[in-house]
Amino acid sequence: MGDGTATVEDLDVRLEKHRTELTGYCYRMLGSSFEAEDAVQETMVRAWRSYEKFEGRSSLRSWLYRIATNVCLDMMSAGNRRARPMDLTESTPLAQAALSPRPDSTWLEPMPDARVLPTTDDPAEAAVAKESVRLAFMAALQQLPAKQRAVLILREVLAWRASEVAELLGTSVASVNSALQRARATLTERAGEGADAAVSDPLDAEQQKLLERYVAAFEGYDMTALTTLLHEDAVMTMPPFDLWLRGTADITGFMTTLGSACAGSHLVPVAVNGLPGFAQYKPDPDTGGFTAWAVQVLEMSDGRISGFHCFLDTQRWFPLFGLPLQLEGEAGQID
Repeated sequence: MGDGTATVEDLDVRLEKHRTELTGYCYRMLGSSFEAEDAVQETMVRAWRSYEKFEGRSSLRSWLYRIATNVCLDMMSAGNRRARPMDLTESTPLAQAALSPRPDSTWLEPMPDARVLPTTDDPAEAAVAKESVRLAFMAALQQLPAKQRAVLILREVLAWRASEVAELLGTSVASVNSALQRARATLTERAGEGADAAVSDPLDAEQQKLLERYVAAFEGYDMTALTTLLHEDAVMTMPPFDLWLRGTADITGFMTTLGSACAGSHLVPVAVNGLPGFAQYKPDPDTGGFTAWAVQVLEMSDGRISGFHCFLDTQRWFPLFGLPLQLEGEAGQID
């Protein structure tokens, strides 16, 4: 290496190569988009500060994961476990529906695929990565103690060897295997809770057609058409509100009463949590255009929509996805 500037630039480039996968790891650990990005930034800062002490006994990647794990464990020490509305309360009949918000720290947060899924030429690896950021799997991860969570992600998602995980956590291979066994048992107990394993990658022709029909039904606010696309026991959630609804009658009933202002909305496709999704813009009577309303995440199984999750904090989510908060009237017609 030449002068110090060249060293700095080289290290910067080497660290940045790992940002997306580290963000994915921290997101799975923490369940929060913004906390994950904060954790990665702290990881990078710690790596910068201690790089001179890094002796190359492990790869730079392993070293960064060790730092990121410690950062996440520190952030998780408060014990907060993020959740979906159905993890906290029973479903509410439409007649009793009330919109009661809970603090941001309550909720499992959405994440754009591009921020957490590194590009790969291996279809199997890509499929595992997508499955591991889906809402149902993320919610199950939140039920695990911190170190079990780390072990499961490193072993099952990132395919690290038990010996590598043991070294990273400063523990034994037997301890890692035991933690993995307990973590798997917990996930098995929760299997099927909002599962979306039937979503293929990429979407097959039938699923693509389902999405096209969904867009037409939602933008046309055609509840009869929408009902045919939803599972009978489909679930609708709307964080930051703890209200959630189950069943086509309550979902479409809500959309035509409390949610009636969404009629005439425009949907823009987004890739979110390894699932199909849309940025929803609803009509803005003041401007004649459209204003940001929700990031929708759709779960599908058996040819229908089984989960319909609307994240409403648009001031946070739309910038995260690189989307404007307003669309002009004509812009509402763009693809």
